[in-house]
Amino acid sequence: MSNLDKFREETKEWLDKNCPPSMRSGADPKTPVDEVWGGRNAEYKNPESKLWLDRMGEKGWTMPTVSKEYGGGGLTKDEVKVLNEELFSIGAKLPLLSFGIWMLAPVLLEYGTEKQKKEHIPKIIKGEIRWCQGYSEPGSGSDLASLSTKAEDKGKNFLVNGQKVWTSYADKADWIFALVRTGPKEPKHDGISFLLIDMETAGVTTKPITLISGKSPFCETFFDNVEVPKENLIGELNSGWTIAKKLLQHERAFISNFGLASGMGSKRDIVSIAKKTSW
Repeated sequence: MSNLDKFREETKEWLDKNCPPSMRSGADPKTPVDEVWGGRNAEYKNPESKLWLDRMGEKGWTMPTVSKEYGGGGLTKDEVKVLNEELFSIGAKLPLLSFGIWMLAPVLLEYGTEKQKKEHIPKIIKGEIRWCQGYSEPGSGSDLASLSTKAEDKGKNFLVNGQKVWTSYADKADWIFALVRTGPKEPKHDGISFLLIDMETAGVTTKPITLISGKSPFCETFFDNVEVPKENLIGELNSGWTIAKKLLQHERAFISNFGLASGMGSKRDIVSIAKKTSW
């Protein structure tokens, strides 16, 4: 028996023991359905949704190719293919919807410090922190680089002031990864930095944007003298535009491939997710 065949047998056995009945195809249609985004304040209609997230997160299989050092599954591409096939064979529900997985984690792996990776990536994989994306601004239109939200150097901290708009689920997120202007005298593409901000920080507020349908995942996000530790800067100061472009590549690759290292979820699921995402 090859190593890959052995891995398939072990994966089948693990899924048989650990994937709850309501997280598989053929589940009772009366069972409450959750759209699982995780986070500090997550609520679950179906306890098995949380159980499935916890088990997959602990295994590292929400990001199976990421090194075990950062909480991932540490699987090879061939092993991920087998995992996806076995998940598909039982119709397993996607355990976690996450902007952290689809967008932030890949750039953290590339640009983050070891401390930043070990602090944030395990929490992303386990769904302990829910992230949102702070890119668009009211006065920027399609010219993202003209953003005006500023982060002033105050020694140990940045002082952030400004506004973001069309921020998906900002009212439910725990943290936001945002583009801010740290170089007001530099050319607009060269004065932008990539900053992580805890939404519970004093001065951060959100306001839902109500569409004509009466429902909307989008919000306005306001920063009023928000103090952010400099350790939350990703990459070099004023190098945020490069990181932002790389993040968007990961986002679009996820949507085009209908999954980032996960074969679970239908095409309809991913298209639905895409409609809820704005930058």
